[in-house]
Amino acid sequence: MSQNPASTRLVPAERLSAITSLIAEGAVFDGNFHTTRDQGIKVDGQLKGNITFENGGTLHVGATGVVENTRLEADYVFIEGKVIGTVIARKALEITGSATLIGDASYDELIDMHPRARVRGKIEYRGDIDAEI
Repeated sequence: MSQNPASTRLVPAERLSAITSLIAEGAVFDGNFHTTRDQGIKVDGQLKGNITFENGGTLHVGATGVVENTRLEADYVFIEGKVIGTVIARKALEITGSATLIGDASYDELIDMHPRARVRGKIEYRGDIDAEI
């Protein structure tokens, strides 16, 4: 992709560099993205719709990306831009200092939220609460 992401702490860099689908800065996409494959998508523009990876998946909302009225689900979710909706991360959820999340987020394994991240909604751990760390 054209822009390098902020350094990640949880989402493996190779997952981000393997992303092949892009909603480019300045572009507006109105619709849903759904796949059963372990692929990736980066949103630098505006998306009005859902993104669902049934198996695997990496979603990167870039610093200029805006995703609204949506439900996002993937193994790895990396947010630098703005998301209005519900986020489900099955492996890792990472919210950077430039990110805004208005809505609820849930994760199964790992979360990293920068102190400057703006979140209005609840964050819920979906994994086994009694499992040893």
